[in-house]
Amino acid sequence: MYPKAFQKLIKNLASLPSVGPKMAERLVLFLFKQDIEKIRDFAENLLEIKNMKVCKRCFNIAESELCEYCKDERRDQHSICVVEEPLDIISLERTKAYTGLYHVLGGVIQVGDSGAELKIPELISRIENEKITEVILATNPTTEGDATALYLKRKIQPLNIRITRLGRGLSTGADLEYADELTLSEALTNRKVLL
Repeated sequence: MYPKAFQKLIKNLASLPSVGPKMAERLVLFLFKQDIEKIRDFAENLLEIKNMKVCKRCFNIAESELCEYCKDERRDQHSICVVEEPLDIISLERTKAYTGLYHVLGGVIQVGDSGAELKIPELISRIENEKITEVILATNPTTEGDATALYLKRKIQPLNIRITRLGRGLSTGADLEYADELTLSEALTNRKVLL
């Protein structure tokens, strides 16, 4: 049996997504073997997360009121790529194929759910107020992601702007987070206008 401090840390780590009890145990043993400076730095970085904010414009993770993409005036200010979560932005940015703005929905519409907690009204407001000419729907190619894209298309269509969806270089059921750069780059390049 491990000491109480080990057990508590194993329980903390095991509560993280994709980390089971065995993996948490291995991580705690790894951390135990590290020198005090590495552990102190790790702990400080964990605490620093609580100083992060949500971008007031696109709802990405930010260090100030606006995220790095919203602050960058060199980015195309007339297109918005709509994603489910901030991790999707990181995956798309790795491709270097997209240089516009982003909008994080905060999830997808689930079966039997209205999607009221999603940042859809804020997206519509941005399209109307920021002279947006194209919206790229980059939700994951899952049932929920497709349903959300279809719902967004219906909401955006009356605004008479170009609405595209990532090309199907991505397999159905895939997560953007796990797609390689080439696949994502091709999906961006081959995006389709939603009819």
